[in-house]
Amino acid sequence: MNHSMYSADRATHLKIVVIGLLCATVVAAVGIFANVGSGVDLGTEVLVKAGQPTTLSGHLPTIR
Repeated sequence: MNHSMYSADRATHLKIVVIGLLCATVVAAVGIFANVGSGVDLGTEVLVKAGQPTTLSGHLPTIR
């Protein structure tokens, strides 16, 4: 077993690359086939309505 990436042989590097590609493929497949259209509103509804403007008064503290 190789415990260091510097002393790892070619087969170990190949195994790491293959596992990384498989994991990336699984993540991409889950993202493609995820169903988001289950009645969830994705931003077409108004979340916050604007009210009256507010003003601030006073002095801001000086940071030194």
